[in-house]
Amino acid sequence: MNNLPEIAQALLNPEIYPEPTKTVRLEQTQMSFVFITDRYVYKTKKTINLGYVDYTSLEQRKFFCDKEVELNKRLSPDTYIGVIPITKNDNGYALGGDDEIVEYAVKMKILPFERMLDVLLKENSVTDDMMPRVAKKMSDFHSQADTGGVIDDFGKIELINHNNEENLAQMAPYIGRTLTGLEHRKIADFTRSFIKENAALLKKRIIDNKIRDCHGDLHAAHICFEDGLIIYDCIEFNDRFRYSDVASEVAFLAMDLDHNGRADLARSFVNSYIEYSGDTDIKKLLNFYKCYRACVRGKVACFKLDDPYISEEHKQEAHYNAESYFDLACAYTNPDPTLFITSGLTGCGKSAVAGELAKRLGLVLLSSDITRKKLANISIKEHCFNCFDSGIYSPEFTRKTYDALFSETEKILKDGGSVIIDATFVRADDRKEAKKLAEDAGARFFVIECTLDEETAHKRLDNRLSECTASDGRWEVYLAQKKNMEPVVEIPPQSHIKIDTLKSIEDNVNTILDAIGNI
Repeated sequence: MNNLPEIAQALLNPEIYPEPTKTVRLEQTQMSFVFITDRYVYKTKKTINLGYVDYTSLEQRKFFCDKEVELNKRLSPDTYIGVIPITKNDNGYALGGDDEIVEYAVKMKILPFERMLDVLLKENSVTDDMMPRVAKKMSDFHSQADTGGVIDDFGKIELINHNNEENLAQMAPYIGRTLTGLEHRKIADFTRSFIKENAALLKKRIIDNKIRDCHGDLHAAHICFEDGLIIYDCIEFNDRFRYSDVASEVAFLAMDLDHNGRADLARSFVNSYIEYSGDTDIKKLLNFYKCYRACVRGKVACFKLDDPYISEEHKQEAHYNAESYFDLACAYTNPDPTLFITSGLTGCGKSAVAGELAKRLGLVLLSSDITRKKLANISIKEHCFNCFDSGIYSPEFTRKTYDALFSETEKILKDGGSVIIDATFVRADDRKEAKKLAEDAGARFFVIECTLDEETAHKRLDNRLSECTASDGRWEVYLAQKKNMEPVVEIPPQSHIKIDTLKSIEDNVNTILDAIGNI
């Protein structure tokens, strides 16, 4: 912590705060130091100038602290308390007081970490009603947000072009580090072509009053399911990042849900928003704005790589995030949906690969394990060790499971979404049926065959018995599947990707991305 500014070091002392606190925890964003006490959060602005944000003077930092409180009260009126001066005298620093003001902090109520949407996503605890609730709140907010005048200017083609070109320019220095030259060109070609070919639609959005003073930073970490629903931490530092088409804001959260491997929740949010708002044009704009927003998140992650206050551990995390956001941005440039299926014996790492690929490409992930248990009305966290070929693992129930997977897949593909089905697909007939499903929907099709040596598979399955997962795979199931496994010979080589899951997930996902031509 010695590399922190003097004021930040002082705010790590619990005794400096006006209310008793036993602990102070520091979190950093690109632009702020965030001090979390037992009951409150205090946030100070970093003394930086990044071009699009200028906090270099105390006067500017005070102005933007006040603005942060004012703007955030629109969606979270009871969370933001106010702006507190930080003062200094011969004895040191204090929060409040009559001495020389040297800094300002935004004071907020502390929100429960465990109720944040990003945390709920990691714990698979998002319920079916949650995204429609967010959609309703955002639809209501957008309908009342300021519009017209200078705000409308940000819906003009010139401004959309400017924002897009700025994105591309700020991404360019990271070519070779977090994205490839081919990725950059693919994104540039797609976004530029979209703006040119959809000029009439973009102009219509202004006439329809769809350019609003929005939140500007709507992603999962800024949504808390507490006291009903709290959406906080909007952008205050630059009006043009809030002034946007509401479709861009909707796309931001949808993209973030995709990036978390939950494209199903993204679909729920978007469809619910359209239902509440009646804004059907969002569907036509969605992939363009998803691509744009993924690039924004990717470049912001890149900026952390050059931040002297960010630890090496956090820089490694930022590097991974940047790469994955740019992969996702590239996926949005593909005009046709894609269907992936996994194939391989239980314990061979199919679910891990499918989950990571879903995040990288914005795929709806359908799991045979979860689908099977939902059909049987069994908790996905409850193990069901029926004998192989009996109970919920009987041929009849397995057929029912695959039929349900195919039915849901068909619906998503026909709506333009892409899917990965995480299942064993030991039978060639099931793989052929999946292939035909893709062909009928005009979707690309790939089989990802996962292989693993028996010794490692055995160890993984033994370890899984004590884990809380939807899978009931164990060694005897592996052996039974091995006898029934039909080789993947019916799929053309260009659609058949074979990986060894003894390698890292990152290596295998990169192999898949190379094979499908995403990068």
